[in-house]
Amino acid sequence: MPAEEHPRAPSRWYGVGLSAGLGLVAWQLGQWFPLVGGPVMGILLGMLWRNVLGVSPVFVPGIGYSSRQVLKWSIIGLGFGLSLGQVLHTGASSLSVTLVTLATAFAAAWGLGRCLGMTGHLRTLIGVGTAICGGSAIAAVAPIVRPDDHDTALAISAIFLFNIVAVLVFPFLGHWMGLSDAGFGLWAGTAINDTSSVVAAGYSYSTAAGDIATIVKLTRATLIIPVCIVLALWTAWRARHAETRVSLAQIFPWFIFWFLVASGVRTLGLVPDVLIQPLQVASQFLIIMALTAIGLSSDLRRMALAGWRPLLLGLGVWVAVAASSLAMQWLLDSL
Repeated sequence: MPAEEHPRAPSRWYGVGLSAGLGLVAWQLGQWFPLVGGPVMGILLGMLWRNVLGVSPVFVPGIGYSSRQVLKWSIIGLGFGLSLGQVLHTGASSLSVTLVTLATAFAAAWGLGRCLGMTGHLRTLIGVGTAICGGSAIAAVAPIVRPDDHDTALAISAIFLFNIVAVLVFPFLGHWMGLSDAGFGLWAGTAINDTSSVVAAGYSYSTAAGDIATIVKLTRATLIIPVCIVLALWTAWRARHAETRVSLAQIFPWFIFWFLVASGVRTLGLVPDVLIQPLQVASQFLIIMALTAIGLSSDLRRMALAGWRPLLLGLGVWVAVAASSLAMQWLLDSL
């Protein structure tokens, strides 16, 4: 009698292996088609695999791990290629544009959301996700505003869709408008939602644009702390009690701290020159691997079921933020 076959249990390594394998293919395709680039190829390959071939449950833990943790490692690795002075200067100089786009996102989410008849929770989630750092920001504020799971899922679906669109269209629009590397980096860093999409779009444009976009995005991501505190105070005031509390240790994006440490190590000359290039190459591959995992997580059928109103709200807020970023740069003559 043949031995009974047992289905494979989910394992992190299956999904990590799939993400890395497809990432290597995307890396090579990016070499052959540099105008598209490896990061965009990774997202497209992942989406194609997920929505044509499907993804077995055994791969899910590793895909989630690759899309979150591997991305953070890649950002930290990029820090070894940037001086701390460059990081601090770029972050400080982008703050005025970042604050304007932040205010624009919340205003657009509130106004357009009311016109569309959206709930207050959904307006808040899409506003925060567009203003700061996509799904990470939504995850950070959800325990504070306490939306139902349906609103959270709708917000994440809307934000994720426009992250993918941004990676595909921003480099094209940047070249069409004739933006400099600095101008595009600032635009991508302030107008694209998720860190992974900012990195992908930035480095698809140029290495210099990618460096600037990454720094600007990480500066923008730290604003999740004051935003969460304000939302917690507002929620507690509306409920007339003090049960809503914020843990700074939980909401702080710690990978930004380690990015700064890596940059500081580079600035102090503690990294041998012979290691700089391999570290940058490794970071670039990890970025492609993480973006491939994000593509593997994108269920287009589920997005279609979200309905048109959350998508229209996400689109409207995103366009308003992108336009306000360009307008501020034009006023500051930094395009």
